[in-house]
Order: sequence, then C-alpha cells, then structure tokens
Amino acid sequence: MIQGIGASAGIAIGKAFVLPNWEWDLPETGIDAVDLANEFERLYEGIRTSKNEIEYIKNEFRDIVGEEESSIFDAHLAILDDPVFMNEIQGVIERQYKAAEVAVKEAIDHFVTMFDLLDDEYMKERAMDIKDVGNRLLKHLLGAPEITLPSDTQPYVLVVKELSPSQLAHLNPAHVLGVVTMVGGKTSHASIMARALGIPLVAGIEGKLAEPIQTGDLIVMDGDSGKLFVNPDKKTVDQFECTRVEQQVRKERLELLASVEAVTKDGTEMRLSANISSVKELDMAVKYGALGVGLFRTEFLYMDRANFPSEEEQFQVYLQIVRKMEGRHTVIRTLDIGGDKQLDYFPLPQEDNPFLGFRAIRISLERQELFQTQLTAILRASAYGKTKIMYPMISSVDEVRQANEILRRAMADLDARGIPYDPEIPVGVMIEVPAAVTIADLIAKECDFFSIGTNDLVQYVLAVDRMNEQIAHMYHPYHPAILRMLRTIVEAARDAGIPVSVCGEMAGDERSIPLWIALGVHDLSMSIQSLLRVKHRILNTSAQEARAVAEECYKLTTNGEIERLLTEFNESSRFENQARRKDEGKDTHVS
Repeated sequence: MIQGIGASAGIAIGKAFVLPNWEWDLPETGIDAVDLANEFERLYEGIRTSKNEIEYIKNEFRDIVGEEESSIFDAHLAILDDPVFMNEIQGVIERQYKAAEVAVKEAIDHFVTMFDLLDDEYMKERAMDIKDVGNRLLKHLLGAPEITLPSDTQPYVLVVKELSPSQLAHLNPAHVLGVVTMVGGKTSHASIMARALGIPLVAGIEGKLAEPIQTGDLIVMDGDSGKLFVNPDKKTVDQFECTRVEQQVRKERLELLASVEAVTKDGTEMRLSANISSVKELDMAVKYGALGVGLFRTEFLYMDRANFPSEEEQFQVYLQIVRKMEGRHTVIRTLDIGGDKQLDYFPLPQEDNPFLGFRAIRISLERQELFQTQLTAILRASAYGKTKIMYPMISSVDEVRQANEILRRAMADLDARGIPYDPEIPVGVMIEVPAAVTIADLIAKECDFFSIGTNDLVQYVLAVDRMNEQIAHMYHPYHPAILRMLRTIVEAARDAGIPVSVCGEMAGDERSIPLWIALGVHDLSMSIQSLLRVKHRILNTSAQEARAVAEECYKLTTNGEIERLLTEFNESSRFENQARRKDEGKDTHVS
C-alpha cells in the first residue's frame, strides 16, 4: 500500500494509463541578429494562438462545471499578459540571440524554480500554472502535437507526474475512473477541478513507489484516505469493490431524504444549510435539501484572475445566489484571504506565521476601499432576497465597529445613487479566535448573529496547525477546552438574544449532533456532501438521549474519552430502518 494525499473523494479500480511527461526537442543553435524581428513575430503568434486555445477550453469547461472552476483559466490568460514573464522571454531572445522556444523554456524553468524554493504551498502549486501555459506556448512554437488520452478503450486510472488544468479539462469522466499524480496536493488547480468533475484523485506519491507504475497495471485507489494499491491481490480488490458499491448504494438511499425535514425522533428541529464557494454549487445544495447558504466564501471570486473584481462583477454573482435561493437565507462572508489563501495580484508581506498575520478582516480594515466595494455589492444584492453579511476572524469590539462604520458608508453611497438595498440587513461575525470567545458577551452587543468557525477555533485554541503533518494528530475538535468554549459562545449569544450557528467542519460531523442539541444550536452549515449524511443522523437520533450523552461529555477529561463516547452513540443507531422512520414519523415532525 502506498500512502498519498486524498485530494478528491471516491474509490477507483481499473487499469493504469501512464501519461508521458512533456519532452521538447529544442534547437541548440542561436539565431542571427537579422532574424530577431521574425523570432518576436513567432513568439507573438504563439501567444495569440495559445490565448485563443485557452479561451476555447475555458468556455468548454464552463459548460461542464460552471463559472467558478472555469475561471482557473483566467489565471492562465493573465500569465500570457504578465509583463514580468514576457519580459523574461523577450530578454533572452534579444540579449542572448536564442530561439523563441528556447527562451520560453528558460523562462518556465526560471519561474518554476523560483516558486519551488518558496516555503509556501500555494506558490508551489501556482508553479504548475506557469508550466501549463509555457508548455502550451512551446507546443505552438514547435508545432508539436497535443499529448492525447485514450478515448476508445476501457475506462482507466490516469497516472501522471503532474496534471495541468488544461489536460484535466479534456478528461471525460466516463473514460477516467480516477487520477494519480506524483506531485501536488489538495490545493492544486487539478485537485479543485477533479473535485468539480467528481473524479477521485490521489496526489503526492513521488518517492513512495518501489518501482514505476506501468500502463496496464491494476490500480486500486481511495481519494478520501489517499491510499493507493498497485497490482493488489484479489482480496484487496474485492474489499474496495464492496466499499465502492456500498458507497454508491448509501448515496442513492440518502438522496431519498432530500425533501424530509431534519427533525429528531422526539421532535427537535435542526436547520441544515450549505457552505459554498461558487454559484454552480447551488443546484446541488438545493437538490440535497439545504435550507439556505450558511457560508458563501467570497474569496474565490478574487482568486485566479488578474485584478480585484469590480462592484458590478461581485453584485452579479451575489445576485445570482440570492435569486437562486428563492427566499432561503444567504450568509455572505466578506473577503477572507491570507494564511493559506493568496491572490497572485495582491502580494502579501512575507510572514513567519501568516495564520496569525495580515489576513481576513485585518486586510479589509486596512484596505477600506476594497472592503467598501464588496459591502456595496452585497448590499445591492440584499434588495432581492434574504441576505446576511458576516465578518471573518473578529478578535475585538473595535473591529466590528470599524467594519460597521464602513458598512454605513456603503449604505450612504447607495442612498446617494438611489440604489435599493435592505437597510435592516443582519450583520454577524465568525467566532473563530479565542479572544472573541472570551469577550463574546461584548461582541454580541455589536452584531445580529454569531457563526462558529470551528476549523480555525480548534487550531488557535490548541495551537495546532492541522496542515503540519508532524502535529496534525494533535488537532482534536473534541478537546474539553473546545467544548467549554462552544458553551461560552452559545451562552453569550443566548443572553444577548441573538441566534448562533456553526459553519466549521464540526457542523458536518455526525458525531457532534448531541453537542449541538444539548447546547440548543439548531442551525448548522456544512459542505454539500455532508448534508444528507447529517440529516440521516438527526432523523435517527433522540434529542433526549443526545442531551444525556452531551452531559457525559462535559464530565470527561480527555478528548479521547469524549470522541469515543460520541462515536459509540453515533454508531448505535446508524443502521436503523430509515424508510420505516420516514413513513411512520413523517406526520409527527414539527416546524
């Protein structure tokens, strides 16, 4: 067994097709000075052809997965317009009298090496975009054919050193069972696109293979756990085939619950919403029964483009979401970049610990013109449906007051322009910093609602970077300190008379249900894939029993004890007959 990185969920079993690496036969001789003009013309023609090709791929891909993921190719177009990248190429041609293709290859190598030396996973992943664009340009300069994938064979598992977004855009999910890459991780564009296409992907297995994978080898892979088997025995194949079938059957059964209310066996109602990053996710969220959008991550509007989105661009996206929700609520979180989320066109200062640095609301309050533009766009959308604004990473009352002052300026601007908006739009904060927990009673007086961001809260409370492999095992959402903080937050919200919801990963963990029921938290927002699974658990849970379990949890002293108790409770009724529950209990559900 090879342990890779699970980058896109799902199990795939099939024969491998190994995609060869890019290899170019470049001219070794230089060019004459009189040929410089011709060489530049060749370069510019290659750029024009590459741009047209990328535009075509972008439009083709947009029809499959939507606007957000297809915008990845805007970053590729931006590279071909980037003066630094192009000046590097032109300089090699002009000063060293080298052919255009040689200059392009040297520029690719220069920037990729530079990015790879940075201690920043995001920038390392962006090196792949430079390679992708550069190799496309090389292909046109050399007149080389595109590396194609088989389309007339049995479905296969694609194995490649690294997969570019351009190559992935051409994959047909009907032919590709899964993808294995030697390098890359969860944040690569290939991984993002694989998830959008529903193709399982395991990444980062370079250096872990005893011998290279060959075309025709039997591959068994799990995109959740990152496990990979090459030519495994029949027992392993049968085991994963059973798991794959079980997953599919369970998925089909869960889909029957989409229109069923999330109510416990003894009548406690829970309201489940979806966390989304793009408009295209809305149809699936509604299909799976989401009662609203509990978190729209607006930072993805800012990524993979050449500049900040305008007020109008943002408004059109927010408007689409609000209208598609058809009366359901939409919580729009303001820009949350920094840490692991960077913008190519907005370089942030090098920091020893970017997760504790210049990020989220701190950037918004520093760059107030950008913040006001975003708030204005959100306000405009609020005229068309139930919209809420949420500030991320709040740690003080001053930050809330400053943000609200900028919000008032945005309202005044719209008043002056005669543009409608909801003047009573609810404004909330994410509670995800320990400081915010300890002064939650003070912050509650400044806002209309709380949303608990458990991902960062756990990380900051325990001082554990969950992306750090050496200490990831110490990231414990069920640590007694976390449970105590959750109770503090909820009590502060209750005393102030404001609602509280959860939008972190604990919201999508079925084991947490007893905690939320006991705390009186009825609004949970989670990934779309978690909606039906959590609903199934709620339908098979007794609120009375859940409260008793939660009470026991608060008496325990270690995260291991708490996690074991919640896991045991979760398993106790997992296999109850849901069909019977639906038929017999449907009329007893309360709103």
